[in-house]
Amino acid sequence: MGNNVKTFIFISLIVALILAIFISPFASSSPDGLEKVAEDKGFIEKALEEGVWRLSPIPDYAFPGIGNEAIATAIAGLIGTLITVIIGWLIAKLIIIKK
Repeated sequence: MGNNVKTFIFISLIVALILAIFISPFASSSPDGLEKVAEDKGFIEKALEEGVWRLSPIPDYAFPGIGNEAIATAIAGLIGTLITVIIGWLIAKLIIIKK
């Protein structure tokens, strides 16, 4: 992998982490499309009770146990971004190894 590609990947990671930490606390608190439909159709309670969401390590995009909502969201964004990058990196490594 060339130096330019490594530099691009590093800068992209830094930008993603900055966005996750500093911009995610300003995300809309309105429900997304699926959650809005569940609210409108009256089955949101069933989804919350029976869904896998109750087992989620970071429910509602906020790290649990932190009183400040902005900080809890920033930490959740940081952890989510790192997990996504690590999984993507591992998949890329598996693809490269198979070639």
